[in-house]
Amino acid sequence: MGSLKKERLTSTSNTANSNTANMNKKQSCTNPGCFFCSMKEQNLSLRRAGIGSCFKEMPVKDSQEHVLVLSGLWNIAMTQPDDPEFPSLGIFDCMARLIQKEKAVESGVIPPLMELLRGKISWVEQRVAVRALGHLASYERTFAAVAAYEREVVQLTIKLASTCLDAVFANFVGVKDVEKRLKYHSNLLTRGVGGLDMENRKAEEWASQIQCWSLYLLNCFACKERCLDLICRQEFLKYLCGMCGGLVNHSSPAGVGLIRILCYSKNGRKSIAESKEVINNICNLSRSSDDWQYMGIDCLLLLLKDQDTRYKVIEITTLFLVDLVELKSLGDRLNVGEAITKALLLDYKQIKLKVKNKNVLNVLQEMWNLKVERRRREKLMLSEEKAEERRVLVGLIKQQGNHMFWLGNIEEALVKYTEALAMCPLRLRKERMVLHSNRAQCHLLLRDPDAAISDSTRALCLSNPANSHSKSLWRRSQAYDMKGLAKESLMDCIMFINGCIRTETSKHLKIPYFAARMISKQTEATWLFAGAKSRASISQVDQAVQELDGDHDLQKYEEIMKIRMKKKGFISLVCQP
Repeated sequence: MGSLKKERLTSTSNTANSNTANMNKKQSCTNPGCFFCSMKEQNLSLRRAGIGSCFKEMPVKDSQEHVLVLSGLWNIAMTQPDDPEFPSLGIFDCMARLIQKEKAVESGVIPPLMELLRGKISWVEQRVAVRALGHLASYERTFAAVAAYEREVVQLTIKLASTCLDAVFANFVGVKDVEKRLKYHSNLLTRGVGGLDMENRKAEEWASQIQCWSLYLLNCFACKERCLDLICRQEFLKYLCGMCGGLVNHSSPAGVGLIRILCYSKNGRKSIAESKEVINNICNLSRSSDDWQYMGIDCLLLLLKDQDTRYKVIEITTLFLVDLVELKSLGDRLNVGEAITKALLLDYKQIKLKVKNKNVLNVLQEMWNLKVERRRREKLMLSEEKAEERRVLVGLIKQQGNHMFWLGNIEEALVKYTEALAMCPLRLRKERMVLHSNRAQCHLLLRDPDAAISDSTRALCLSNPANSHSKSLWRRSQAYDMKGLAKESLMDCIMFINGCIRTETSKHLKIPYFAARMISKQTEATWLFAGAKSRASISQVDQAVQELDGDHDLQKYEEIMKIRMKKKGFISLVCQP
């Protein structure tokens, strides 16, 4: 180890001396901010200040010396991975800011970046490498330089996106003993300030960035329909659905962003349509209050409009999208419900011959009646006077349903709300919203989460703006919780609390206890490292089981199995005497 370290130091020294010699061939340096002059400074504090200043000023200067400097910097970074000085002074931030310039490519930055992407040093440097390569790949003039390593870049990036959370958890976050954590990583994350909690939060942020920036790099290739055979592998597509970006990187669409890009290509749509798990995840997103709900809807519409994928996905998507047909707008998107209706009823007469699922056919028939026949009849026959009569009658039936509900006759209340909905004109959106929301509450009490999600989604589509009816948000949050959809439940609960904040008039804001409890539960379930922690725990248990010596340690085996079942959420089946 001593000789290896000496070799590294000698190599670094030779590189620095070579660079310095090249500079000394020129006239005496008159630049007070010269990098090489700073490197020769004998006073350590002045040397550090000078180098740090160079890193800050270098990206804003246009100088031919950058090529020589960059070459020296990367050699130093690669040969001294455990030396925190240059990273702490901003070498990687400097490189990230310079990376958009063609000088970085000309200086031969791609090969060292590939070494970092391969994991030559650690996950911290992989984060820098994937971001830098993403910058280069996003510009036409530098894409070719990255594409020279096309398949290897894509393979390494897919692996990084899929495994980075496990790696960061195993090598850093999961290491509870501060003394056993690499000081190099700790210093980079927090500069030694903030303690264990700050380190964990920063590590979570950086891990999320690794994943998001990896997906950004893959997007650059997917947009050009390059390496789709690698990106569209079923195992990776399924993993994409779980990449949420996290609350840390809320501005990144993460996995669904790449899925939507793939849906714009024929081969991408074909691969996505073959996975029911992926389609179900997109469908859940399309009915959520997530910021990226519109992306889920876009993906489904693209799949439905392609005749090669339409009948592979229509049986699943119809049962989800039918709840959105009365959605007028979503953000800056108008007539969203109309677009969904057109896509589902694109070839309505042929559907009856090609679709065998009776539930789907009934739903499509309901859509046809709702959006075509019923609207036409109401337009011809229902005057303002008649509409007001209907409003009064619907109100009376709703009151009957409310009376049944408070008496505890939930099934009878459900029948009354359904009867009122059948009579309520489409133009009475507010009345229909309340009826759907009340019916969702009945389904909740009857332990039917799917029906509760359907009705509360319809109520939220009728609200103005969309997804703003607080009671429906809370009811759907509970229904998602019943189904174990933690992310969707969390998003609805957050939106519900936001609504409470907006309507709160008192100075002392009080968040409902039940909502705070749901937030706490789902935040833990959707924690960025929740999956990594679970996999690590199960792996430890499996290893312990393998180490057991035959039947000589039955009691220890039983204890391990208890732990494993708890990790999986099961009640222990091992009975104590």
